[in-house]
Order: sequence, then structure tokens, then C-alpha cells
Amino acid sequence: MNASVVTAVKNNLDLSRNVPLKVAFYEALRKTIILSEIPAGCRINEKELASALNISRTPIRYALGVLEEEKLVEHIPKRGIIVRGISLKDAIEIFDIRKALDTLAAIKAMYLMTDKDFADMKKILTDCEGFIEDGDIKTILDNFNQFNDLIYRKSQMLRLREIVTELQTYLRYFREISIASVERRKRALKEHWIIYRGMRNKDVEQITLITHEHLNASLDFVLQQMESKTDAD
Repeated sequence: MNASVVTAVKNNLDLSRNVPLKVAFYEALRKTIILSEIPAGCRINEKELASALNISRTPIRYALGVLEEEKLVEHIPKRGIIVRGISLKDAIEIFDIRKALDTLAAIKAMYLMTDKDFADMKKILTDCEGFIEDGDIKTILDNFNQFNDLIYRKSQMLRLREIVTELQTYLRYFREISIASVERRKRALKEHWIIYRGMRNKDVEQITLITHEHLNASLDFVLQQMESKTDAD
């Protein structure tokens, strides 16, 4: 492991939150891998990482165990723990799945949502107008997550939500990448407003078109960022 890998993990390690160290380290390592700050094929050495970060190997073992289940790292005999990472092909596949699931969830939800539900959705979007101006990325990300979570909850499709939950590892950080640009997050909010109006009007065609356009724009931005990191390496 080189120094840049350790630095990347350190930069993503947030110890200010009230969570166990093993969880904080797992989230930091997962984020570092998903953002391609640890390249695919890189070997993770528990001992070196523990020494460089001045922590015990226990939280590192925990993180690697969870990441192996998520298929972000793999144990290769005689080589150790190797980063699998996320390829451009993985990103395209995940966004294709999400386009299908988000469209289905929105269409199902719009027929079941009450006036209060739509009022709650509108408030989420209205609140975000202020967050966009403030430029608080974490608050904007939380707001976008609330918008999507509301749609999935109101779809009342439990199995659909379970499928999406399995993808959250990727979706969370793809979303974080895609709203890093001021212009992209402003456009994303406009697209959320169009989805809201489409759902309010029970317009299946508009929902389908804007959901696909919205996610295609996010995918394009994510791919650009992933390619730029690859070129830099």
C-alpha cells in the first residue's frame, strides 16, 4: 500500500460522529474504494494500515469482512485482500437497474399517495432550494435521499425496497459524486420538481422520460469523474 492510499482513507475517516470506530472505518474504506481512490487490484495490508492510522487491526478486519460480502474486495489465496472496486461497466449496470426501479416505484407511489404525502414531497423540494444556495453538500445529499426514500416508501413495494437497499452502498456515493458540481445539483433539483409534478398529474410518460433523463445525466457525470481519476492514476 502506498502513502496516497493511506491519505485517502484518512481524509474519508470521520471520527466526529457518535458511531463505533469499526463502523466509521468501514464507511471510510468503502467510500475510498467506491470513489476509486484505492485502485482495483491494490492489495490491502491490515498491519500496514493499522500502523499508518494508529488503530488496532480489529476495526480493519471488521471493515474488510463487510466489504468482502459487498464484493468490493476479495480474498485471493497467497495474495491476500485485493480491492475489486467499481468499474465503468459496473456503474452503467447499476444505473440501468436504478432507472427501471425508480420508474416503477414512482408510478406505483403516485397512485397511492395522499394530498399530505404530496405536500410532504413538496416541502422536501422547497427546503432544498435553500440548501442549494447554502452549498451544504451533506444537507443536500440528505434531502435528495429523503426525496427518493419517500417515493420508495409510498410505493408500498417491500421487495422493491429490499432490492434497492442492497444497492445503497453504490447509490449513496454515486449520488455524492453527482451532486459535487453546483450546476449538476441545481439541475437535479429541477428534475426532482418535474418528477413531483408528473406524479401529481399521474403522468406515466413524463415520469418515465424525466426519471431516465435525470439518471442518465447523473451517470454521465459519474463516468466523467471515474474516467478522470483513472487518467490521473
